[in-house]
Amino acid sequence: MATLKEVSMRLKSVQNIGKITKSMKMIASTKVTRAQRNMEVARVFGTAGTAVFKYTETVEPENGKVLAVAVSSDRGLCGGIHSSIAKAVKRYVAANPETQVVVLGDKARNQIIREARSNMQVSFSGVAKGFPTWTESCMIADEILQTGIEYDAVKVFYNKFKSVIAFDTTAVPVFTVAALEASQSAPPPQNRSKSHIHTFIAKLSAYEIGDSVLKNFEEFTFANTLFWTISEGNASEMAAKRTAMENATKNADEMTAKLRLTYNRGRQAAITNELIEIITGASAM
Repeated sequence: MATLKEVSMRLKSVQNIGKITKSMKMIASTKVTRAQRNMEVARVFGTAGTAVFKYTETVEPENGKVLAVAVSSDRGLCGGIHSSIAKAVKRYVAANPETQVVVLGDKARNQIIREARSNMQVSFSGVAKGFPTWTESCMIADEILQTGIEYDAVKVFYNKFKSVIAFDTTAVPVFTVAALEASQSAPPPQNRSKSHIHTFIAKLSAYEIGDSVLKNFEEFTFANTLFWTISEGNASEMAAKRTAMENATKNADEMTAKLRLTYNRGRQAAITNELIEIITGASAM
């Protein structure tokens, strides 16, 4: 059985941890509000950019090269939010062994590299240290493009914010100009004389939009999607951290109560034993 000194030291340790987790919960609560506001703005731009692919009914080219981008961060103490991203990417790579992988954040990278080291192309650290910015997303997108990785489509894996207590790990596609053109040459869907992609490309041709503009659109959409998904992931992470720290604080309070009870019982037993010894000694005299 632990001595009173050991119980006392453990009690103080748990109390200190409880104070830390309570402070971290308050900080996360403040940050999650701002992260939600930033996410709502980024979501408008992100969904508008990817709406083009839905409108044109663009699909992944058969036997095309896919680049999987995992959006996480370097921060921990936020539950299994990074593990869910890593698991989703590893499942996709297992089903598609030729997939190339880019990871944002060390937490997911450390898990993915164990099983998909050969697929890993590049990783980024220090992503969204404060809050996600458009400039940072553009720099990340530019660095990925500068690496010369060849791909026909991108799948960005991220945590979609649903509420302060829930998130959904999903993937959003980003296609290249080549994929758009491939969809144009594909036969129209059933029960339609002409698909939206044919109309879309025809409109672009009517305005004499050059290849450079389409290439810029591709790069812009990629950066825009990164900004959106990083913002969603940041809001999900802050909410998960708040929940994790709230649970940790509750556990610390419960442990504190149990340890205090154990300490008081031990102290009372020690005092009782001392009184018995004193009484016994007095009786012997």
